[in-house]
Amino acid sequence: MEAVIQEETSGCGIAASAALAGVPYPDAKRMANSLGIHAEDKALWSDTRHVRTLLSAFQISTSPVETSFESWESLPDTALLAIKWRLEEDRAFWHWVVFIRRDGDACVLDSRKSLKSHVRQDFWRMKPKWYIEVFN
Repeated sequence: MEAVIQEETSGCGIAASAALAGVPYPDAKRMANSLGIHAEDKALWSDTRHVRTLLSAFQISTSPVETSFESWESLPDTALLAIKWRLEEDRAFWHWVVFIRRDGDACVLDSRKSLKSHVRQDFWRMKPKWYIEVFN
């Protein structure tokens, strides 16, 4: 699995879905747009419904619930993480990233364009609020 870079400021959900589906960002964006999901819609990063719909279109199953983050060790092998969680005018917003663990090695795929490396292991810097398990 490889990181996919978001092309719009609020395209992190589309980029995370693209990484999980193994497709380029433009392909995921086309699929999202065909489902009525647009990066310009702030609901993309304040509602889980859109990312779940997009992942379902890629035939990727997720847990039906969000689980509070406890520790990096307790995460499932693949998960969507909500980091940079905050309230703006009583509405929750976050940044979507993908957590993966393979053969004991863990990393976070972060789509934010300005990062030097999109494969992150600086776990102490990230403050996940909750996650959605992704089934392989």
